Amino acid sequence: MRFLITAGPTREAIDPVRYLSNRSSGKMGYAMAESAIESGHEVVLISGPVNLPAPPGAQLISFSSSDELHDAVREHLPNCDILVMCAAVADYKPADVSAQKIKKRGEPMALELVPTRDILASLPAERTYRVVGFAAETENVEENARRKLRAKRCDLIVANDVSDAKIGMESDENEVTVFFKNGEKRKIPRASKKNIARALTKIFENV
Repeated sequence: MRFLITAGPTREAIDPVRYLSNRSSGKMGYAMAESAIESGHEVVLISGPVNLPAPPGAQLISFSSSDELHDAVREHLPNCDILVMCAAVADYKPADVSAQKIKKRGEPMALELVPTRDILASLPAERTYRVVGFAAETENVEENARRKLRAKRCDLIVANDVSDAKIGMESDENEVTVFFKNGEKRKIPRASKKNIARALTKIFENV
């Protein structure tokens, strides 16, 4: 199979030196890439800015902003069998990016934000590939994950509770629940992200 995997955070520029981002380390996405390669699959890894070595055998594509990620996904999508959207994509970005560094003026400053492009929702309805979404939630995990599964027309959603600082973002461990569009759900108990990725790869191979 040909895996197209996204990983890491996006950075949405405010000015030449500042940006909005999130706590994603990219560890889960990189573990997914390594696991898929171990299982004999081809992997294109589209990665945001992370401090991780590229998995041997993966074709690495780098991005910074959500717009760059959108374009990279659309470019490589026709050649994949399964899209694994593990990247933590910003929901909003600054409406305007200053060409010069914004100077501190000692008074409040309002930053206008606009929605970023929804990559999953923008995918065509007719597909020759399967789509896996990820949902990092802090509350109502199952409800929010199932809503995203329907709204984004994914084949399945991998959800985790990131309110627990010991798992999820920046951690080497995770605990996830996989929700399928047929209503089935499957929990993968707490383990290293490498072992979580191996379990997910087996699931993805049979979707």
